[in-house]
Amino acid sequence: MATRTYELMVITHGSLDEQAVQNSIERVTSKVAELGGTVDKVDHWGKRQFAYEIDDMNEGHYTVFDLRMDGSAHDELERQLRISDEVVRFKMIRPDLRVKRAS
Repeated sequence: MATRTYELMVITHGSLDEQAVQNSIERVTSKVAELGGTVDKVDHWGKRQFAYEIDDMNEGHYTVFDLRMDGSAHDELERQLRISDEVVRFKMIRPDLRVKRAS
């Protein structure tokens, strides 16, 4: 299967300290590498207020990953994020598709 480009946003619990957030970022990065992909860029936005309450929380740490991976590895990465205790929400998109639709 072909390597695809993805943009992944991960929101972790706002109660985590900076070291725990960095550990979470490293876990995602190593999981992508384990699945045969590469992380091109990590953009940590820091702690931000939610627009609405999620699971009795009002804030979380936002991190955006630009990554390349095989399409078959996509499902396994999402499964790992879904079962992770520190992840509140995540969203993975293919930015090249979004740009094509806007044209």
